[in-house]
Amino acid sequence: MTSGVVAIIPARGGSRGVPGKNVARVGGIPLVARAVRSARAAGIDHVVVSTDDEQIAQTARAWSAELVARPAELAGDAATSESALLHALDVLADRGVRPQVLAFLQATSPFIPAAGLRDAVARVSSGDADSVFSARASGEFVWTRRGGATVPTGHDARDRPRRQDRPPQLVETGAFYVMDAAGFRAAAHRFFGRLDAQEVPAETAIEIDTPAQLEVARAIAHLEPDPADALIDVDAVVTDFDGVHTDDTVSVDQHGTESVRVSRSDGMGVRLLREAGISVLILSTERNPVVAARAAKLGVEVIHAVEDKGRALVQWAERVGVPLARIAYVGNDINDASALDLVGWPVAVPSAHPEASARARLILTRSGGDGAIRQLAELVLAARVGVSAQPEGRRR
Repeated sequence: MTSGVVAIIPARGGSRGVPGKNVARVGGIPLVARAVRSARAAGIDHVVVSTDDEQIAQTARAWSAELVARPAELAGDAATSESALLHALDVLADRGVRPQVLAFLQATSPFIPAAGLRDAVARVSSGDADSVFSARASGEFVWTRRGGATVPTGHDARDRPRRQDRPPQLVETGAFYVMDAAGFRAAAHRFFGRLDAQEVPAETAIEIDTPAQLEVARAIAHLEPDPADALIDVDAVVTDFDGVHTDDTVSVDQHGTESVRVSRSDGMGVRLLREAGISVLILSTERNPVVAARAAKLGVEVIHAVEDKGRALVQWAERVGVPLARIAYVGNDINDASALDLVGWPVAVPSAHPEASARARLILTRSGGDGAIRQLAELVLAARVGVSAQPEGRRR
């Protein structure tokens, strides 16, 4: 069967610079999932992830990508992307899929521009080019160390025109390469035939090879929320207690009795979730019986006095039959990190610890104890009824 366009995302498990890099989260979404999402946003329906790693494979499945098992000999440090692509094309051919156009996406580029990818696919599909790669315009002066000297590359050091007066250079970004599939098979290399560049915005050109670059990408995702995250489409909502249902403070009387402050609007939000058939769980390390008392008042399940929230969440999800990818978890502190790393929709409150907010796909604008749960509930319910919400939160 001849297919139109197939996107292949090679994502091996080994990474020395950033261990587990391809499933590291940027804007609350694993890098490999961001690449899958970009391909789909560009109109590519057949998206394949080639990997040797089970965690990457699980993530790809959760985002509805097709899998190709990448052999160990093609997943080492010296293995080329071309070898993984050719292997994936062979596997797809055995499955009866022979694409006319191949889009090669790199998960280490967290901001693959869908519009640019779509245009590149159209140019190869129409026959205007055989291979199109993403590139950013640059007016930089480049220098090269050669022997004992540093020499200019591509410019005359004595001629320093203004940036706007210099013809722009094009710098390959590594985000995507779109190729005629038959031509790629024949050349066994991504650059062949009629080459052209697809210019993309410079701000999308970051690649992640170091922990520092990962943190920069997370900061950019925080500042530039993705419109695709307008609604929270999940089947369950799991929440921390202190700092989420409460304002993270406690009153203590002369007898040592503690009391907390909660929001009545949160109570209505939980009620609306339950009436919509959405499971709700309070998951807390707090041992104070006030947690169970509040859960009983809300009519929801509670698991508290637990040390490992991630493990408890996995066990609960298996028991109630809800995939982790279909769960929203809202937290505020370091002990929420393991749970936030597991779910499809990690959420944080505005005052969250940096370790929690860095993992979040959404940061709410309503604080804990002041309507945070109600805000989250409205976003979840809006997704359920398929309407376009006007969310208050900053989306990642």
